[in-house]
Amino acid sequence: MSHPLRQSQRVVVKIGSALLVHHDAGTPRQDWLDALATDVAAMRADSKEVVIVSSGAIALGRRSLGLPKGVLKLDESQAAAAAGQIRLAHAYETALGAHDIPVAQVLVTLSDTEERRRYLNARNTLSTLLAYGAVPVINENDTVATDEIRFGDNDRLAARVAQMISADMLILLSDIDGLYTGDPRFDSAAEFLPHIRGVDARVEAMAGKPGDDGSGGMVTKLSAARIALSAGCHMLIANGRDQHALQGLYNGSARCTWFEATTSPRTAYKQWIAGSLRPKGRLVIDAGAAKALAQGRSLLPAGVRQVEDDFERGDAVIVVDQDRRELARGLVAYDSAAARQIAGHKSDAFEGLLGYRGRDEMIHRDDLVLSVPSGAGGNPDTDTHREAS
Repeated sequence: MSHPLRQSQRVVVKIGSALLVHHDAGTPRQDWLDALATDVAAMRADSKEVVIVSSGAIALGRRSLGLPKGVLKLDESQAAAAAGQIRLAHAYETALGAHDIPVAQVLVTLSDTEERRRYLNARNTLSTLLAYGAVPVINENDTVATDEIRFGDNDRLAARVAQMISADMLILLSDIDGLYTGDPRFDSAAEFLPHIRGVDARVEAMAGKPGDDGSGGMVTKLSAARIALSAGCHMLIANGRDQHALQGLYNGSARCTWFEATTSPRTAYKQWIAGSLRPKGRLVIDAGAAKALAQGRSLLPAGVRQVEDDFERGDAVIVVDQDRRELARGLVAYDSAAARQIAGHKSDAFEGLLGYRGRDEMIHRDDLVLSVPSGAGGNPDTDTHREAS
């Protein structure tokens, strides 16, 4: 069965340190990375946006600091990460720069993808980088994220990034070409599974025990699949050891396991806003703003007539008209204090009112879900929702 990589517009590629670093020498596999950059350039030429989630900072940094072989202590791992980040970023800049592709380094932790205010900051930054044609190279902020160092779960981090930016496809480049019914290194009868639709207990049982790398770290990869599929993002597991692994996936010559999502990223994100978040406040808007929302536009501060309750940036709020009928729900770009200051004003007044120039929108259309009243009166408890498009 063909996979939808060619139809994907926004792709996240996760790369493990074993693919990227010569561990004996502690140096980048520059030839492999150059081949990857060529593949990324080809995808971008086909109008794809690419984000890279990369391990390797600790592996690169420990050698430059002369740290001992074996398991590092926590403070040594953090020091290695700090030194290795520079080398990692330079390696990507060299490889992608040969194709005139700008590179941006972004350091995140899992909490950055789970706390809504930090989530919105990261989402907006990554979206802006992509809009300007850059390839973000994301790594865990290992110098402060002690849990991430202890568990090393970049598969799940990559899935969270894919979820955060509404990616269509997550590719996990690994040392195994996909999911098998058992561990193919020890079970000669293990069968390769090219296509998985949903991750259930039966599928998870094929990965082995937690903490066992027998199937190429498959336990964490299936955890990543659950996250990605719930966000409407397809996922591929493929062997990345050979050069031009992405090209092989793109032209269909490389074997992989495709985990199929049953909804789109946009629909999954909108459903999350509409049904999974408890609204913290309410915005009352005028007729002009209500008309703009119905036409699929963002909510601008100029159309806000009243701000009710207290909320923080990134919280979910309800949008109502002046007759108190619910029109939409969304993630607000300002906290309640700032929202009250700029309500009724155009964007050119924001800096004078706030002391800084914030976003033009109170709620961007991408973070907004329109309500569809089920009956007269617009009861917020019985309304359903549809996408702002």
